[in-house]
Amino acid sequence: MFLWAALLAAASAFAATVPPGPGISEALANDRAAAISNLRYRLTFRIPEKKTEPIHASEVIRFSLRAPRAVVLDFDQPRDHVRRLRVNGKPAEFVATEGHLILPGAPAGENEIAIEFIAGDEALNRNDDFLYTLFVPARAHLAFPCFDQPSLKARFTLDLEVPPLWQLVANGAEAGRHGAAVRFAETPPLPTYLFAFAAGKFQVETAVRNGRTFRMFHRETDAAKVARNRDALFDLHARALAWLEDYTRIPYPWGKFDVILIPSFQFGGMEHPGAILYNASALMLDPSATQNQLLNRAGTISHETAHMWFGDLVTMRWFNDVWMKEVMANFMAAKIVNPSFPQINHDLRFLLEHYPYAYGVDRTDGANPIRQDLANLNEAGSLYGNIIYDKAPIVMRQLEGIAGAEGFRAGLREYLKQYSFGNATWLDLVQIFEKRKPGEVADWSRAWVERRGRPEIRVQQGTNGMFSQLRLTQQDPLRRGLLWPQHLQVAIGFPGRIDQVPVSLSGASAAVPAPAGPARPLYVLPNGGGLGYGLFVLDDPTRRYLLAHLEDIPDALTRGSAWVDIWENLLAARVTPGEFFDLALRALPHETDEQIAERVLQYLAHAFWQFLPPAERARRSPALESRLRAGIARAATSSAKSAWFTAFRDTVRSREGAAWLERVWRRDEKIAGLTFAETDEINMAMELAVRDVPASREILEAQLARTRNPDRKARLAFVIPALSADPGERTRAFERLHALDNRRHEPWVLESLRYLNHPLRQPQALAFVRPALELLPEIQRTGDIFFPERWMDATLGRQRAPEAAQAVRDFLSRNQLPQRLNWVVLSSADNLFRAVAMR
Repeated sequence: MFLWAALLAAASAFAATVPPGPGISEALANDRAAAISNLRYRLTFRIPEKKTEPIHASEVIRFSLRAPRAVVLDFDQPRDHVRRLRVNGKPAEFVATEGHLILPGAPAGENEIAIEFIAGDEALNRNDDFLYTLFVPARAHLAFPCFDQPSLKARFTLDLEVPPLWQLVANGAEAGRHGAAVRFAETPPLPTYLFAFAAGKFQVETAVRNGRTFRMFHRETDAAKVARNRDALFDLHARALAWLEDYTRIPYPWGKFDVILIPSFQFGGMEHPGAILYNASALMLDPSATQNQLLNRAGTISHETAHMWFGDLVTMRWFNDVWMKEVMANFMAAKIVNPSFPQINHDLRFLLEHYPYAYGVDRTDGANPIRQDLANLNEAGSLYGNIIYDKAPIVMRQLEGIAGAEGFRAGLREYLKQYSFGNATWLDLVQIFEKRKPGEVADWSRAWVERRGRPEIRVQQGTNGMFSQLRLTQQDPLRRGLLWPQHLQVAIGFPGRIDQVPVSLSGASAAVPAPAGPARPLYVLPNGGGLGYGLFVLDDPTRRYLLAHLEDIPDALTRGSAWVDIWENLLAARVTPGEFFDLALRALPHETDEQIAERVLQYLAHAFWQFLPPAERARRSPALESRLRAGIARAATSSAKSAWFTAFRDTVRSREGAAWLERVWRRDEKIAGLTFAETDEINMAMELAVRDVPASREILEAQLARTRNPDRKARLAFVIPALSADPGERTRAFERLHALDNRRHEPWVLESLRYLNHPLRQPQALAFVRPALELLPEIQRTGDIFFPERWMDATLGRQRAPEAAQAVRDFLSRNQLPQRLNWVVLSSADNLFRAVAMR
């Protein structure tokens, strides 16, 4: 105790260092960024064959100090994990406190810290025969001592020692082998969250496109599946790279290009330079893949490739601007994907890909701003979500509209060139665009980027039916008096035609400029052109027309926008679930656009399980199953058949319907034009089990036996207890999630939770609500970035009982959660609250 006190006193006396506390505070990060430069890490990890054995490691950290000072490293492991520490060649004492190592003093100029340590496992994702690192947003210091903040970029050199027959991949190119060790070349400057490596029993595919060699590491055991997807994956990456090099006028900056497909990966992808990680199931598609799955795959690849410039080459200074890299990656991805799918209506794609998910948060009491304050990186994970992935691209499209397509491109080129291999803030980018459009960008940013929520926009029609009296009004549902400036394209429907009228809504109201005339329109859709954003409250004539004739709207974009609006009006209690259900069942057989059909099928399943009262659900179920079976038979493409089949599989209630699904699973009955793969059969088996069909246990055991891929087999084995017909076994399946080791595979956990809380399990599911809420702070502390939100969605996403809503409200009233976690709960519970209100 005396030694610690003395060291702390010495450190304090040596330099006015910001005192470290839990996590990495913004004050500490700014203090270190101002003092440290020329940072380099040379790391060695010795990985044993058994994942239960510790990983011994060592590193040399070199850096320059602008003045003599104490040095605070981040390393959130027990003190005895540090086996040896030397500063500038001499043994050094240190203090280990609250996830940091404090070294009392280092001189100005060049310094070297050498450390031998036992690596922490939490962010190494160790499996029996492979591992991969995942350090975003600030988890590198769980594995090795470092300055774990984005504003201290460093060059990394890595040595790995691994078991025989393991493949290795890292950010840098392989530079040499020395016995069991492989050395990787030094990287360009990277933040710690982008440093990465993977090792294990992977297969490697190689291809050359446009003179560049690509490698793909994977664990897929189905050779036909690999052959079916291989060339498409290489082609999509090559096209994305070529497009981005042309758009940015900056060559790909990271040398080699490898991708690693991880089974049950926590995210869709992670943009480590030179070593992108992907969720294997999202890229290795089955023959039954829907059109949206094909588009999503292309979008994911383009998104991660765009990060090589946006986020990797130029990195946010602090994680309050993490949205910048995500919005640019998503916005660029939409531009990249479009030429590869010329048959797709891409304006409609943008609408259906972003608006429903952005609204899914922005309509709730858990809505958050795009850009948020962040005092400490231990809360950075809760910044991620649909606001930055889906609302922000909509907002960025507005900025492109303000700047013009060429001005927007020129501004981004200036931004990338000015801050290459460095850091920047949102305000740095605003300043670049503000020079081009003085007075416009800063005001727009304050409303759309800095504040939370969405406007509520209404149509006012003249009482005498005069066309010239149409007006749009907006108001702030949070009653702050906030106005959102935006450009809209209003669709006005008349018999035989649709007028698309541009409207600039910058104040509380705006006239809709149109020729005067006596005819009252059939409908008025303020967002008919898919440009606006908000709750578009349907006026009574429009609502009545859509409920009776929505499928008659000839333009796909206008029709798709109408579907989004009618759903949002259902949630705003202006359309009943029964009215929506009748509309969907009537309209779907006439829908010619596959994107719209798939979106409406998703809405339909959601309304069926959460918003229809149980008695009405039972009464309407036969008609739903009949319509879905007919849709499967009628669909013209395998992807459309798959979308209809998925809707049937997920909503089937009748004994006859389940028996047909079981025959399909047993391969006793075929569906013409639709081929099922191993993942499809696993999903069918789980859906049959949650319905307690007579042979449910035998079906699960048979599916486990017929599953050949070891990673999919392990996942199914984990989920099976959550599917049991025995409530006691389901309770034990939930209780095991209290143990951190049982939460290591987050996708397995979430799938288990979704089945434990399935609508068919609702009476028992109520018992899981409170303990799941109580675990949330630990989930945030120990899990990856999306886990808290997905944990709550899996728990509350299809609950509809008043007792569940009351349990949520009681928990929030009795527990002072951090604001972001409070938002997570409120967002996930929103549909539950609405379902109860609809009763």
